[in-house]
Amino acid sequence: MPVIDLSLPRVEATLGGAFEASGIGLHTGRVSRLKALPAPEGHGVRFVRATKRGPAEVPALWPNRRSRPLCTALQVGDGPLVRTVEHLLAALSALAIDNARIELDGEEVPILDGSAAPWCDRILAVGRAEQAAPRRYLKVRKRVAYAEKAHRLRIDPAERFELEVAITLSHFGQLKWIGRPTPDAFPRELAPSRSFGRLKWALPAKILGVFLRFGEPVLRGASPENVVALYGAGAIGGLRMPDEPVRHRALDLVGDLALAGHPLLGRVFASRPGHDPNFGLLSALMRDPEATELATVGEDGALRRA
Repeated sequence: MPVIDLSLPRVEATLGGAFEASGIGLHTGRVSRLKALPAPEGHGVRFVRATKRGPAEVPALWPNRRSRPLCTALQVGDGPLVRTVEHLLAALSALAIDNARIELDGEEVPILDGSAAPWCDRILAVGRAEQAAPRRYLKVRKRVAYAEKAHRLRIDPAERFELEVAITLSHFGQLKWIGRPTPDAFPRELAPSRSFGRLKWALPAKILGVFLRFGEPVLRGASPENVVALYGAGAIGGLRMPDEPVRHRALDLVGDLALAGHPLLGRVFASRPGHDPNFGLLSALMRDPEATELATVGEDGALRRA
């Protein structure tokens, strides 16, 4: 896999070409087809879902986030839902793709192998095309925290985007990942980690998802090909890394925080993160006008207020 060597890019970038993917959705169990296309400066990442009334644009921005079981979903008003966007958003964000048009013919982004690695492979294959507009960063100015039951998250000021993520699982104990999800590190350290669940609850949830065809779809497309079933201190079929579960939680966190709309500069501490707590932190950050400021990178590499 080729490596993109970037620090803090000075200008925006889009995809160097188009790529496609198709596959089953983790929750809906339906096959969908996706096409990712380059987009102009200032466009951001937007999903474009095909509907009977024509294409509907759904920008990947935090006000459009909707709470759905075990995934991150987006919706504009009462328009069509786009579900399970987090792995693709994490790959685009980590590989410094600011602008992309994501066309989708169904409700859910294909889960592929349950990780972000297939998305990284496709992005790296088409490359990254720099654009003329200065890249604007969202620089954290003060600590913002979110807590709900056992979930504890906060973000502190920092010159780079850094993560410290911890979870505790029975038989595994505490698992922790600390690092920067850079274009070099993310494809190696986080992207290969897959969605996971305990076998004792994943199987009943899968059965209910398949046979109860009303309400929110949950795990109807789950299989050993796209979900790691934890059993005891291991997993059926094995783990890609001994601490794969916490790496996947960090991957999800990268994707969820990408809904800020600009690359974040801050250090995130997350104990027991999940999609709803991740959004709780992001929402608290974005709703505080004193918590962030926009910044650009000068020719000398220094950050300046935009």
